[in-house]
Amino acid sequence: MASDDDPFDEVLNIEEKAYQEGYAEGYKDGAEAGRIEGRSVGMKKGFEKFLEAGRLQGKAIVWANRIPDFQKKLEALGDSHPESSQQKASQQESSQEASSSSQDEKKFEFEIKDLPPLKSNPRLEKNILMLYGMVEPGTLSTSNDDESVNDFDSRMKGAEARVKMIEKALGEGTRGSADRFKSAQSAQKNENIEDIGNMPRRTGGSTGQG
Repeated sequence: MASDDDPFDEVLNIEEKAYQEGYAEGYKDGAEAGRIEGRSVGMKKGFEKFLEAGRLQGKAIVWANRIPDFQKKLEALGDSHPESSQQKASQQESSQEASSSSQDEKKFEFEIKDLPPLKSNPRLEKNILMLYGMVEPGTLSTSNDDESVNDFDSRMKGAEARVKMIEKALGEGTRGSADRFKSAQSAQKNENIEDIGNMPRRTGGSTGQG
């Protein structure tokens, strides 16, 4: 009798059949869970990266505004002051808030202190402008392809290097500030996302066959 006509084949292969069905269901569920987890982790890490970019941009704006006559120098060169439009908008908002909260100001006394001006030099001004350009809003891509991600990370590393140079020149270094982006990157690498592409699959016949 040929093996194809063996009436016990279906009984002897029941273990393998159950395994194949379980593997197919598990692969499908794992793929869906992996996409959900990957999307969640991606949104978290993307938020952390852009948060760090905003922090560095804020440092560049503060440094630029502490340099005497820096805006006039840029206007003479035909450039705009970093965040000049937003600065004007914030000034308008602050004036409106000041007029609306005049009664509250009578109840409390505020002492406003300005940051000390910086001793400027061409190299410092150039580094501040380059720092702002590296993290300027609208120029950082939100795409998730390899080229965009590598460009973002490269610009952030360059911005961190500029911050270190500026802080060293000014003597205003803050401990741990340059390591935030690196820690976010290392945490991203340690995230436990199931890799379904390398899932081993059992092959071969059932052990019940003789």
